[in-house]
Amino acid sequence: MSETFDLLITGGTLVNHDGIGAGDVGVRDGKIVAIGDLGRADADERVDATGLHVLPGVIDTQVHFREPGPTHKEDLESGSRAAVLGGVVGVFEMPNTSPTTSSVEALEHKLSLARGRMHCDHAFYAGATNDNADVLPDLERVPGCAGVKVFMGASTGSLLVADDAGVSRVLATISRRAAFHCEDEMRLNDRKKLARDGDWTSHPEVRDARAALLATQRLIRLAREAGKRVHVLHVSTGEEMAFLQAQKDIATVEVTPQHLTLRAPQCYETMFGRAQMNPPIRTNDHRTALWSALRLGLVDVIGSDHAPHTLEEKAKPYPASPSGMPGVQSLVPIMLDHVNKGRLTLQRFVDLTSAGPKRIFGLAGKGRMAVGYDADFTLVDMKAVREITDADSASKSGWTPFDGKTVTGWPMATIIRGRCVMRDGALENEGQGKPIHFEEALA
Repeated sequence: MSETFDLLITGGTLVNHDGIGAGDVGVRDGKIVAIGDLGRADADERVDATGLHVLPGVIDTQVHFREPGPTHKEDLESGSRAAVLGGVVGVFEMPNTSPTTSSVEALEHKLSLARGRMHCDHAFYAGATNDNADVLPDLERVPGCAGVKVFMGASTGSLLVADDAGVSRVLATISRRAAFHCEDEMRLNDRKKLARDGDWTSHPEVRDARAALLATQRLIRLAREAGKRVHVLHVSTGEEMAFLQAQKDIATVEVTPQHLTLRAPQCYETMFGRAQMNPPIRTNDHRTALWSALRLGLVDVIGSDHAPHTLEEKAKPYPASPSGMPGVQSLVPIMLDHVNKGRLTLQRFVDLTSAGPKRIFGLAGKGRMAVGYDADFTLVDMKAVREITDADSASKSGWTPFDGKTVTGWPMATIIRGRCVMRDGALENEGQGKPIHFEEALA
């Protein structure tokens, strides 16, 4: 008698620990239970993946979904809708909401807001402040907490721990790897006078490469003194990458598709406020350095830093315009286009979006296409040629920095714990997202 599965994915090209090759995947009770030639098996549901590559589910480890707070820009439902339509099975959401996610009560409230509304699996960062170091150990252990996030330079929201003493207090109390926005607040304040009204090309002058490097160097010194592990978010400069090469024993590294794809000053001259984010999009020499670091293996993860604002807000003249741009829906197609252009391999893309998050954050039962793991898959058509448009944006903000860009490679299905949540651009099985668990918070 043939084996029976809840879900059977057949006919696709699997990309996993065993390499790239033809194979089928059998799922039962939300877990992968078989990989191989399963074409003769029975299943309650079948997904024909002929012509598609079956990847471990893509995880976006940096998004801002704005809830609670300015939900006219985004909320947990709309942000997670954009995620699954873009092939993303799980997200780590940031704490600079209103109120901030800086107490156990606030974190538990955010988890309750997600229940039955978020379409993808999710974890929420706890925000460090100058006053909550004592409660960070409790926050780290809340099921569904991605860890602690520290803003060393001010960005959207009120979270900020700018000085060495404050960062040291945070590092002294935590046990898990913490994530850092590295821009030196003192230097940013000194350089505000360099902002030219209505001229977005001055944004990378105000928040210059030196500000990023200084904060990253300070962080590593303090982390070594404390004996703690850190994660440096959205690295944007060649100088930081050169410095971080010698820090891999304690520091992991994220880059964004925006910093890998856009370049200054051209993006500011054509996109105006749409191109504004923190840290800024920089000149081509920095972009080239990021790609070199990615090829050398220095980069651990790709995060979208999805940070939406409305087009009305973005149209305000610089520097009144807010920083941040949508990205969770475009992460997969933008990076697959880079794969097709030969800038990285499909295996490296998998490493950056599933194996990397598992490795550095200690995901429990996620981030790998292997027996016993959650049945999370991103099915992609590497030959599909599509145009990214504002009109297709599921984000409440209604736009994308890549509007009008034609890419090769597109997500065709998003499967989370054995449920098909997105297929051929349509949402199925809504509101099924669950909290992501972490090995260091299980005991």
